[in-house]
Amino acid sequence: MRYRARIKDMPSDQRPRERLIREGSRALSDPELLAILLRTGSSEKSAVELATEVLNCFSGLKNLVQAGVEELSSIKGMGPVKAAQLKAALEIGRRLALVSVSERPSIRGPQDAAAMVMEEMRHLDREHFCALLLNTKHQVLAKETISIGTLNSSVVHPRELFKAAIKRSASAVILVHNHPSGDPTPSREDREITRRLQDAGSIIGIEVLDHIVIGDNRFISFRDKGML
Repeated sequence: MRYRARIKDMPSDQRPRERLIREGSRALSDPELLAILLRTGSSEKSAVELATEVLNCFSGLKNLVQAGVEELSSIKGMGPVKAAQLKAALEIGRRLALVSVSERPSIRGPQDAAAMVMEEMRHLDREHFCALLLNTKHQVLAKETISIGTLNSSVVHPRELFKAAIKRSASAVILVHNHPSGDPTPSREDREITRRLQDAGSIIGIEVLDHIVIGDNRFISFRDKGML
């Protein structure tokens, strides 16, 4: 009877799941990624060996996407449960691929940035400091709330802003915060923190494009006012 090497018997630094956690998903091969989805192998194969067989049966990931549950289940060691798990993961990947980058809103000027947040932020009763995280084409990757302050101030640490930007692989940011008073005129503290964040961004290579202060249905752009 042939000895079957199980994943849990492998050295911890070679196990796919542990490697993914330690090194990131890009460090893993296709069979290793598939093995994590399958979780277990069969009585004759480890999860990695079973994953390799599945890929070989369909000549790689491209054709695997077209495989049905019945086809996958017919492979010894798969069964309907593993086949369903695999099809669900492949469908998520397919749907993600259909989300076009062009669907992301683009920021062409301060008006675009302000319009994105105006209705959400104009009536807030405390200062919320947010950031629009942009890619190289100035398309919005995400809007992140960095801090929530008091009626007239908010404390913003550069590490919190740029931690979010780095996590999203942003190349630039637009700072946004509201004035609950309804008057968007920047305060001395607003100008100071803008300079501090701009300096921090220049060090790590993430540009602060603008700082938008939101009032009651009106806004002020630091860049438009020559303050950036």
